[in-house]
Amino acid sequence: MIIIEFVAGVVVFATLWALISRNEWWVRCFDFPRLQILSVGCVAWLGLILASSYHQTIEDPVLFVILTGCLVYQSWMILPYTFLWKKQVLQAHNPDPDNAVSVLVSNVLTPNKNYQALIDHVQNYQPDLLVTLETDWIWERALSVIEADYPYVVRVPLDNMYGMHLYSRLPLVNPEVKFLLSPEIPSIHTQVRLRSGQLMRLYCLHPKPPTPNEALDSTLRDAELLMVGDHVASQRESCIVVGDLNDVAWSRTTRLFQRISGLLDPRIGRKFMNTFHVNYMLLRWSLDHVFHSHDFTLVEMSLLESIDSDHFPVYTVLHFDPAMQSKQIAPTPSADDEHLALAKINAGIMQARREAPRHQRDPLMT
Repeated sequence: MIIIEFVAGVVVFATLWALISRNEWWVRCFDFPRLQILSVGCVAWLGLILASSYHQTIEDPVLFVILTGCLVYQSWMILPYTFLWKKQVLQAHNPDPDNAVSVLVSNVLTPNKNYQALIDHVQNYQPDLLVTLETDWIWERALSVIEADYPYVVRVPLDNMYGMHLYSRLPLVNPEVKFLLSPEIPSIHTQVRLRSGQLMRLYCLHPKPPTPNEALDSTLRDAELLMVGDHVASQRESCIVVGDLNDVAWSRTTRLFQRISGLLDPRIGRKFMNTFHVNYMLLRWSLDHVFHSHDFTLVEMSLLESIDSDHFPVYTVLHFDPAMQSKQIAPTPSADDEHLALAKINAGIMQARREAPRHQRDPLMT
């Protein structure tokens, strides 16, 4: 009974701790394992019920009530990413190939040498867009074999685990590499011309995670996501945002990003799409994302087989269909959302300036 109560107490602590509105990694880390916390909590909840059969009543009714409330809250946070929820993005029917766009996103893990596994995925799925993260010069040379089929390339090879490459079969219009908050963290911003001639914007992101060996808090990550979300909203164009956002779909920041940007999440009403960590089946969550404007519907979205990285690749096919805008309601921000987003962006800018080297006190590059 003591063990069951201890486990229940840990679940209650983890749930309530994540409610604290602070950015330190040791607070924000509890945003990630909500599915795991819920699973362990359900075991503890059943344990309290079974133990009560021997004692006629539950020994600690207060703990039982609080644990029940925590399980309801955790369920509410993750249920949107199951088939039990209403789909945010409708399924495409009879998609027009000229208005379809397929995207393969893969965080390759820089030290990983299994280049052929990713090349095989590219050859098998023939995506219109390939976005690679953590790619350095070695990965760039290895992937050069696909460039005959991908004439439009944006290269940002880095050896700091934040390199990034974009390979495209479709024409890229005014592609740019931006360092929004750090001279070490790139992002790719471009327009893409579909086969029909329709232009859409594409943002490829990979902000730093809030972990002890990367960033001690989530300030810069949150600010980068919200800066992109604000830019998406200001452009009011067809848009796709992809990448390893180092945040989970159900976090407050990602949900705020959706409301600020007005973008949809095709996982809502379907499945979790837990991409990380490949090697720990019971400790996986969704770090790699595809968001899009409400004039796209979903053809397909799936995890691909491991390429020996710590992330699974994600393959997504979307269909541009402006007639569906009236049927797919874009999230909208409240006044409080806009104030909070602005505050987080300003906090990120100030922190970036403090952390920049003296010879580069303003790291913002637009």
